Amino acid sequence: MTAPTGFGDPQRVTTGSNPAPALTREDLISLVDEGTIDTVVVAFTDVQGRLQGKRLGARFFVDDAIDHGSEGCNYLLAVDVDMNTVDGYEMSSWSTGYGDLVMKPDLSTLRLIPWQPGTALVTCDIEWTTGEPVVASPRQILAAQVKRLEERGLTAFAGTELEFVTFDTSYEESYNRAYRDLTPSNQYNVDYSLLGTARIEPLLRDIRNSMAGAGMYVESAKGECNLGQHEITFKYDEAIRSCDNHAVYKNGAKEIASQHGKAITFMAKFNELEGSSCHVHLSFRGLDGELAMAGDDEHGFSPLMGQFIAGQLACIEDFIYFHAPNINSYKRFVEGSFAPTAVAWGFDNRSCAFRVVGSGPSLRVECRVGGADLNPYLAVASLIAAGIYGIDNELELPPMTDGNAYASDARRLPTTLRDARDRLAESEIAREAFGEDVIKHYVNAANVELMQFEAAVTDWERFRGFERL
Repeated sequence: MTAPTGFGDPQRVTTGSNPAPALTREDLISLVDEGTIDTVVVAFTDVQGRLQGKRLGARFFVDDAIDHGSEGCNYLLAVDVDMNTVDGYEMSSWSTGYGDLVMKPDLSTLRLIPWQPGTALVTCDIEWTTGEPVVASPRQILAAQVKRLEERGLTAFAGTELEFVTFDTSYEESYNRAYRDLTPSNQYNVDYSLLGTARIEPLLRDIRNSMAGAGMYVESAKGECNLGQHEITFKYDEAIRSCDNHAVYKNGAKEIASQHGKAITFMAKFNELEGSSCHVHLSFRGLDGELAMAGDDEHGFSPLMGQFIAGQLACIEDFIYFHAPNINSYKRFVEGSFAPTAVAWGFDNRSCAFRVVGSGPSLRVECRVGGADLNPYLAVASLIAAGIYGIDNELELPPMTDGNAYASDARRLPTTLRDARDRLAESEIAREAFGEDVIKHYVNAANVELMQFEAAVTDWERFRGFERL
C-alpha cells in the first residue's frame, strides 16, 4: 500500500476529498516494513470526550501490541479536565492502588493520520487486565446500547455536526493571555458567507482534506454566526463508527489549527454571542438495511418512528447530562438563539429540541440539544436508549410544534448542571438502560465539575465586587 502523496510533509499535498480506503492489518504491516509508518497512536475517548492514549513505535505495535494492546493507569477514566485524580469513582482510587486498564485495539478502526508524519491511529476498547470490559468507558456504553438495539432487530446510523470558533491567536498565546483579547478569524457574522469562509479556507481545506485522508467522507464546510465560528460536516455512518470519526476529527482539527498558528475551541459557549452546538442526526434501520422509520402513518412515519420520537421527548430531561456535561454547556440554552429550550418536536423546525428532516430513506431525527463539548459516544448512546424506551413501551407520539417552540407551553429543558445531575441520579429509565455502575460514574463526574466550579473565584465576581461591594 502506498501512502498519500506528500505524506508527512508540513506543506503536504493531501489526498483530496475522496475518503481514504480502510487501512487493514496487512496494509499497516506493509507500511511499517517499508518504513512509511513509524508511529501508531493507540487511542480512546475519555469521560470528557477527549482522545487519549499513547504513541507506540510502529514496529513494536505490529510485533507485540497489535493483538495484546497497551496498558495505562485506570485513572484515565476517573480524572477531572485537568487530569487531577479525584474522589468518588469506584473503579479508580488510592484505596485500590490505581492499577492498569488495557487499551485493546479495534483493528477495524485503523487509519492513516495525514497531518502527523509517518503516523497511523487505531481506536481502542477499554478492558480490565482480566479481559472484562470497563463498563464506564464511553465507547463501551455506546456498544452496549447498539447491542440492545440489535436484539430488537435494528441498527443505528448517526451523523454529528460539530461547530467551533476559530482564532488567529495560537493556543500558547491564548493561554498566556488568560483567553482574553483573542483575535477571531472573522470579524463579523459569516453564516453561509463564501467571502467570510474564504478568509480561513487554507485552514478549513487542510482540515477537510486531512480528514478525508483519515477515511472520513466530508460533506461540507460553512460559516456560522459567532465571530470566527465554522462547521465541517461528514456523511452519516454506523453509530460507533461515526463517534470514532467524531473523536478523531475533534482532536485532529485542534492539531491542524495549531500547525497553522491558530486555535479553535469547542466550548459550548465561548462568549455571550451564539454558542457552538453538536447536532446529532439519528435513524434506525433493520439489520439487513430495510427501512424502519418511514411508513404509511401520519407524516410518512412508521409506528416505530412515532414511538422513537416519543421516547426522545420522554427521556431527554433524564439524559440531558449526556448532551450537556459541563457548567458552561447550560449557558448555550438561550431563547431565540437556535439552541433549544423547549421539549418539543417539529418538521424542519429549528426552535424545537428534536427536528425531523428528510423523507423515505432519508427520514431521520436531529437532536439539537447538545453542545460542541459533548461526548459523542454518550450522546448517541442516550438517544438510542431513549428510542428503545419509546419502542418497548409503545409510547404515543405527542402533537408536533408548528410554530415557535420558544413561545410554546412545552416543558423546558433543565437549565443547570445541578438539575441535570439530579435528573440522572434519580432516573429509573437511565438506570435500566445503562446500569447502576454507569449512572454512579457519571453522576460523580458531574459532582466533580460542580464542586470545582463552586470553589472557583471568577472574573465576573472580581469585576462586580472588588470596589463596588
